[in-house]
Amino acid sequence: MDINIRDAEIQDCPAIFELIKELALYEKAPHEVTVNYNHFVECGFGTNPVWFAIVAENNSTVIGVALYYIRYSTWKGSRMYLEDILVTEKFRGHGIGKALFERLLAICIEKKFSGMNWQVLNWNEPAINFYKKFKGVKFDDEWINCAINFQ
Repeated sequence: MDINIRDAEIQDCPAIFELIKELALYEKAPHEVTVNYNHFVECGFGTNPVWFAIVAENNSTVIGVALYYIRYSTWKGSRMYLEDILVTEKFRGHGIGKALFERLLAICIEKKFSGMNWQVLNWNEPAINFYKKFKGVKFDDEWINCAINFQ
């Protein structure tokens, strides 16, 4: 299988947005995707981007995405935050997720980030088992997730 991992481009946004919807459906929360598509594109490719992404493509079709942003830890410095990583169901099990994750790790090293953080749902055993394969991954049961929504 011919897979290309590359930085996302603005023309990838429709495919990325569909992958986000696919992830929400898998996580049993399709109603939670409330972001406006134009806002999504502006936030990634506008004058002040707040998210970045890499994509996996096969025959010029986007089949996977890893979307991230930069966060700052007062204790650790600049870090990558992996918001979402997804390979469309048809292409899972071929090492594409691994290739995306390894590229993220390389970006962290290239940009001299102190590390990478992400979340995984406690019931998502396939994802948990995926992350366990990477050396040095730590699962944290100490911190509680908090959020406040304005919409």
